[in-house]
Amino acid sequence: MLTREEKLVSAHLAQFISDHKLQGVEKVLDQRTRHVTVILEDIFQSQNASAVVRTCECMGLQEIHIVENISKYSVNPKVLKGSHKWLDIIHHTSKNTDNTVACVQKLKSEGYKVMAADPDEDGLSIHDVDATQHKVALLFGNELRGVSKQALALCDAKVRIPMYGFTESFNISVSVAICLNSIVSKLHQSGNTFGLSDEEKDFIRLQWYRKIVRKSDLIEQEFLRAIE
Repeated sequence: MLTREEKLVSAHLAQFISDHKLQGVEKVLDQRTRHVTVILEDIFQSQNASAVVRTCECMGLQEIHIVENISKYSVNPKVLKGSHKWLDIIHHTSKNTDNTVACVQKLKSEGYKVMAADPDEDGLSIHDVDATQHKVALLFGNELRGVSKQALALCDAKVRIPMYGFTESFNISVSVAICLNSIVSKLHQSGNTFGLSDEEKDFIRLQWYRKIVRKSDLIEQEFLRAIE
């Protein structure tokens, strides 16, 4: 929940933003969700990781998890197109623990059903996943090795994308896009509310205003001095 000062700052910064852009902010906020999230496990190609971040933002996710056990997450600005500014990227980078285990256990404790993307035929088709019944975290593995064995053992289920050609798998960014399109579309079609709380919207709105307004830090400092 925002403090009184933060609420005042938010209202003040809004004065420096056009009505059209303010309406755009509210439209996106109304469609944002934490009901679905994505976990990337040891993705090593920056263009792939960046493309996934961009896809997640486009599909309305507010949160994405980056697991770094072996490969360090790096970005490709040309691919990101600034998408990383509008969602929360949570890094799991501890040197003293298995970050996959820590991430999956954390999300399970928050009520997520964690599902590993895997091409094996014994997995559930992504088109049969019903995210209206529970929060869903989709875990995608390394470009070469796929989802790790420990991740598969921890996950609640495996999901696959039905394929009809000779090639065994899609590029990871394509896989994420197909999976999210299927799940998020069903959420919107269900008519139920899977969006952010008013308190979450207030907090994110302020963060976005700070990024939209040029030299917002200086404007905020001057405003706070003025109301002291």
